[in-house]
Amino acid sequence: MSDFDVRMVVLSTDDLDESIRFYSETLGLSLKFRDGAHYAALDGGSVTLALATAVDHPQPGKVVVGIKTADVDAAAKAVEDSGGAIIKGPYNDAHERRAVVYDNKGNGLVFYSPLPR
Repeated sequence: MSDFDVRMVVLSTDDLDESIRFYSETLGLSLKFRDGAHYAALDGGSVTLALATAVDHPQPGKVVVGIKTADVDAAAKAVEDSGGAIIKGPYNDAHERRAVVYDNKGNGLVFYSPLPR
């Protein structure tokens, strides 16, 4: 498997407006999009900085790396086979196939692949 593309870092927040304001005003990151009061994506250049409340965060309270891949199921199985753990999935949500995993040291990863339209 060599089709992995690190695309985002997901941070936890308990106040989306306050976090958007902080990263916009302090670091100058522009808002790419927002999903209600629970999720926002900011332009971090080659990587998106995502802010999520517990409602939408894959592992609330942890920093999670989002990795785009063509085969979510195989990626999750490879992590599990190498000493990591599957936390949730693989499953389809409204927009993508996703699996939430821990690597072999307990770091959070989300593998995802957009669903066909």
